[in-house]
This record gives sequence, C-alpha cells and structure tokens, in this order.
Amino acid sequence: MNSDQIEGNWKQFSGKVKEKWGKLTDDDLTQIAGKRDQLLGRIQERYGIKKEEAQKQLDEFYKTQSEPVSTKAHTTY
Repeated sequence: MNSDQIEGNWKQFSGKVKEKWGKLTDDDLTQIAGKRDQLLGRIQERYGIKKEEAQKQLDEFYKTQSEPVSTKAHTTY
C-alpha cells in the first residue's frame, strides 16, 4: 500500500498501526489521520527513537501492508 491508499483507508488501517505501535493513543491516531509524516513524528516521540529508526520501521511496516493477498479459493479434488 502506498501512503495515499493508507490515508484513504485510515480508519481500517489505524488498527494495524496500533497493533504495531501500541504506545500510540486513539487521539494520536485521530490527529495523524493517515498522514505519513505525522505518523513518523509520533512514533519518534512515543518511542524515543531517532528519525532514521522510525523511518526504517515505518518503511518495513508499509511493505508488509502492500503484499498482495490471494483471493483465490483453494480447490480440493
């Protein structure tokens, strides 16, 4: 998923963000509203990490969210 897709689907996506970064509050997620730069800053703030580390975590997280999920049903014979 790219950042535009995440911002557009923020309500659904924010649950996954909260699972990954549990120190983020519901208020944080509401204020972030899917904006990548705000999410990055809030991760830095809540976890006390450098921008580079927060960026690395966020990039890895975005990659895992963009992996295609197969919608084909398994057929058994």
